[in-house]
Amino acid sequence: MSDDSAPLILLVDDEASLREPLAEYLVGQGFRVSAAESAAAARSRLVDERPDIALLDIMMPGEDGLSLTRHLVETRDLPVILLTARGEATDRIVGLEIGADDYVAKPFEPRELVARIRSVLRRASRAPQSAEDDWLYEFEGWRLDPLKRRLTDPDGTLVPISTAEFRMLHAFLDHARQVLDRDRLLDMVQGREAHLFDRAVDNQVSRLRRKLEEDSRNPRFIQTVRGGGYSFAADVRRVPGTQG
Repeated sequence: MSDDSAPLILLVDDEASLREPLAEYLVGQGFRVSAAESAAAARSRLVDERPDIALLDIMMPGEDGLSLTRHLVETRDLPVILLTARGEATDRIVGLEIGADDYVAKPFEPRELVARIRSVLRRASRAPQSAEDDWLYEFEGWRLDPLKRRLTDPDGTLVPISTAEFRMLHAFLDHARQVLDRDRLLDMVQGREAHLFDRAVDNQVSRLRRKLEEDSRNPRFIQTVRGGGYSFAADVRRVPGTQG
């Protein structure tokens, strides 16, 4: 009998020879699993189900895992781990750039995958819990609500932001006018266990700049510090959430 309080994993892979035994293994590790053979089947399941995390194969017939990842991070607050058989770093970097939380290369050790799942779930659950932590961040007319993960521009327009973009912006706002090197950003945004590349940080910064800057090639807020990393070059105020 399954525990309804256990985390629900959406597992999407077109290979039944991997999907079925992996689903069985994950259930044995204390998770609930909703398995789908395609992105289309996964979208159907999402109508009635609210998974806690998604495991997505990148290479699938029809809509691939990268496209589904983009949909999930833009429309749901759902952590994503990518499963990839490719040896090149390109797919992994693209996946992380569009908002995936981690990746695991096939063939993988199931125990490592479970460790990654639990690590991502721990990071995803880190949110302010008390009224004292219910703060909004304001900078030059922009506002970020960490509890709702909502970013609004000076006109009050909601700006869509992925999970990865939210984490990076939150890190910058917490350390405004400080130089953050790539290693420190990796620790704060993804966690050292994610084994990311410097280029993935640069790509996420580029995506965030396109959301915030009038001219992303001449950034006003997120400035590059030669040989040092990045700095958020604006004054940031924290105001009680009750004012928002």
